[in-house]
Amino acid sequence: MSNTSDTTGSSSLKRIIRKILLWIVILLVAIFVTLYIAFKFFPLPSALVIRYAFDMEAAEINDNLQKHVPAGISEILNQQYKAGDKDAMLDIYFPSSIANTQKLLPVIVWIHGGGWISGNKGLIANYCKILAAQGYTVVSIDYSIAPEKSYPVPVRQANAALGWLKQNANRFHINPAHFVLAGDSGGAHIASQTANIITDSSYAKLLDISPSLHHTQLSGLLLYCGTYDTQNIDRGGSSGDFLKTVLWAYSGKKHFMKDEFFKTASVINYVTGNFPPSFISAGNGDLLSLQSQAFARKLCTLNVKVDTLFFPSGHKPSLELEYQFNLDNDAGKKALQSSVEFLSALNLNDSTVSK
Repeated sequence: MSNTSDTTGSSSLKRIIRKILLWIVILLVAIFVTLYIAFKFFPLPSALVIRYAFDMEAAEINDNLQKHVPAGISEILNQQYKAGDKDAMLDIYFPSSIANTQKLLPVIVWIHGGGWISGNKGLIANYCKILAAQGYTVVSIDYSIAPEKSYPVPVRQANAALGWLKQNANRFHINPAHFVLAGDSGGAHIASQTANIITDSSYAKLLDISPSLHHTQLSGLLLYCGTYDTQNIDRGGSSGDFLKTVLWAYSGKKHFMKDEFFKTASVINYVTGNFPPSFISAGNGDLLSLQSQAFARKLCTLNVKVDTLFFPSGHKPSLELEYQFNLDNDAGKKALQSSVEFLSALNLNDSTVSK
């Protein structure tokens, strides 16, 4: 009797284990199928993975810049530049020596990078403080990232931020006669489009955005590691999947190359001779460095004042995307020096104030 009972119990246990294993297999298959569908038919899962990696790297870069931040920089944080828009926030930095005075400085409005799908204003805080120490008011703006919001929402927000800063110029020691737009990666693209809206009425109409500044108030641009031709991007190779994901997310269209309106994002095809003086740079290891070089050449053909900083293809160490934020090497130091020299040549410290 005992042997029969043990055999029956053993058989029952085996059946239970087989059922559990079967359900585990079914669950794993279901998870795999769900993930496959999610990654194949929606940009959000892939975008979230990229966002996490990008934000972690940007936070480390910002932390590494802390030792380069000089003393004597005041900050005014988390100002909302568009009512009702929770993403429409900005931070302001300026030399503490002008606090509680009426002194106005040229303003650099920096639009953070992150491939349109990541980043925030705080992740470039230390670089903004370093620039402010050169004698500028520096503003870092937030905007809605993709795929939660899509093109051209960030461009509209950047334009709105400029308008709000113009209206509140005296509060933040801003000389409204001298705005400089700056940006890195996706932020450089947004900055270039915003500049073209301000300086070309036909482009503004095409995007249905009313410029918030007069073209004479936009004195120049600092553009690092940007994308300027979304219709001419190599979607093959090791970077192909990444580029397809971010452009799908930002455009809101899986087949973004066929979308007529998204063609307006290729700002290189719309710039005119009225485009502001620009400083353009990218590292030799940046997968989109050719975009920066092509944009610089296009502006030169239009007789726009352009300063550039590019590096030989064999430069060692290889300078990747966002190389300019590393002030522990000569290339990053050179980029900062070149940016400051470009700004100085614009003669922004005159007393003219435009309302």
